[in-house]
Amino acid sequence: MIAGLDHLLESTGQPGLAELRRALADLLGGADAAGRLIEHVPLKAANGRVHRVLFEQNGCLRSWIAKRLEPGNARRNELVARRWLPAVGLADHGPGFVAAAGAFDGRSVWHVYEDFGDGALETRKTDEERVKLAVELIASVHTRFARHPLLGQCREHGGDLGSRYYQANLNDARYSLEAVRPPKIPLSPEQTALRDRLLAWVHRQLDEYASRAAVFEECAGPETLLHGDLWTTNIFVIQTPQGQKARLIDWDHTAVGPVSYDLSMFLLRFEPRERPRILDYYREAVAESGWRLPSAKNLNVLLGSAECARTLNYLVWPTIALVQDRAEWAVGLLEQVDQWIEAMRPVLPETEEPKIESAVAA
Repeated sequence: MIAGLDHLLESTGQPGLAELRRALADLLGGADAAGRLIEHVPLKAANGRVHRVLFEQNGCLRSWIAKRLEPGNARRNELVARRWLPAVGLADHGPGFVAAAGAFDGRSVWHVYEDFGDGALETRKTDEERVKLAVELIASVHTRFARHPLLGQCREHGGDLGSRYYQANLNDARYSLEAVRPPKIPLSPEQTALRDRLLAWVHRQLDEYASRAAVFEECAGPETLLHGDLWTTNIFVIQTPQGQKARLIDWDHTAVGPVSYDLSMFLLRFEPRERPRILDYYREAVAESGWRLPSAKNLNVLLGSAECARTLNYLVWPTIALVQDRAEWAVGLLEQVDQWIEAMRPVLPETEEPKIESAVAA
């Protein structure tokens, strides 16, 4: 019997706990296994959906990460771990998927993952070797999946983060913001000015769309599998018997698209002065597969377009909530987006020129 397991997470009110407990019991050896639950610790600000669970068994500590997902998202993450990454020889660099347990009501699924500890990349205290290992893994995912036959399945379960994503969010942001008008939506003078600034920015993106699309067409390179959420908190570098190894976790937003989407999100986690050096690591890694990156000017267009697409997407949802539900909280989020837009700068320094020029090519 695993003491305490029957009460795991009961104070959280999360669904599917009985199924999760059974999955953990199986990992610990089944109904006859002995041991005890030591603690569970909520991770991130994830509404109680992600926990580290720690057990003592036979004098040893055993630890896993338990994460609750929506069924579609759970299926996507399981495909990444069990099918997609293994197909290109990267099974040991994924999230460490261990088990799945679907809630009885069918509305959520618990995943159990290996616990990689506190090995997430840091941006304030940059360790060059760890960053380089992470970049090399990102490059391996991109180059090995370029034009891969599994991309059809990846797109079906994950969607598209290329130029179509940018265009769709651009149109959706315009439609929703244009609906925020009195008398249907009462606005204070400050809120009207906020709406006008955001709408003016969206229209500037519309004016630039043709030129951005031309750069996409010429320089974006082949479609590949994208992680889609390359914050450094989703990249671990852990110590193994074979040395340090990079692992990518939390594939909730994985999709198909050009490498610039992932590169944009990853580079923006670092200080501007560090980005050219980190990009050089990526250039060196993909050059082994015969890839070349665009000029700094065109690459900045691609990286900036990805950041604009994410900002447009974030803009859509609070605007819909304001129009449809009169949600007061939505104004605060729109103010946040306005601040992001004001702070936007080119991802790469304008004087940065690549050591290797030309378009991305496999």
